[in-house]
Amino acid sequence: MTRPDLIIFDCDGVLVDSEVLSCCCLCDALARCGIELGVKEALDLFVGRSIAAVRQHYSALGRPLPEEFAAELKASVRETFKTSLLPIAGVDAVLSALRLPMCVASSSDLDRVRFSLAQTGLANYFGERLYSSQMVQHGKPAPDLFLHAAAAMQAEARRTLVIEDSPSGVTAGKAAGMTVWGFIGGSHYASRDGRAILQAAGADRVFARMSDFWPEGSEGIDGRA
Repeated sequence: MTRPDLIIFDCDGVLVDSEVLSCCCLCDALARCGIELGVKEALDLFVGRSIAAVRQHYSALGRPLPEEFAAELKASVRETFKTSLLPIAGVDAVLSALRLPMCVASSSDLDRVRFSLAQTGLANYFGERLYSSQMVQHGKPAPDLFLHAAAAMQAEARRTLVIEDSPSGVTAGKAAGMTVWGFIGGSHYASRDGRAILQAAGADRVFARMSDFWPEGSEGIDGRA
């Protein structure tokens, strides 16, 4: 692509290595509701999706989750993140070198995004340029969140680059008319064919290391100093 006017980063699995941690918490929370779900199944079903999507999934199966489910899961995730959450390897170097407008658009709620970025030392790169599925009617894989973020950042969709790790996020970015690069360097892809998964979802490019963020031949479009 030509030099983008805006880069939108997903948070979980792109900026912070959180997907396995949060899916373990989800499986534990579901178990307390009498629902058995393995971590691999949780990754396949819910990576890149919101708690609302989890509720909808089980309601459709006739297994509605209790009212307190979201609050209990949120507390469990926060305690786990306090001791175990790490930034994605090399992402600090990428963010510090960028001289392009950038923001975060995540299926997680704003409290979790802020906490994750603060916990991993990445908060200063984004300030208040954080957008959540709470802000739109339909979360990923619908395009609403990315379109909302681009509008807030005063950027055209066709000149926006999205960095995503989930099929639902890739689908959302493409539906928004944006260029989407899939990232498969998170621990949740250690034993899964992330390249095939994200290519099947429509990713324009897939990369596995933040050191390879800019493809060969991209000099002059990256906005680096």
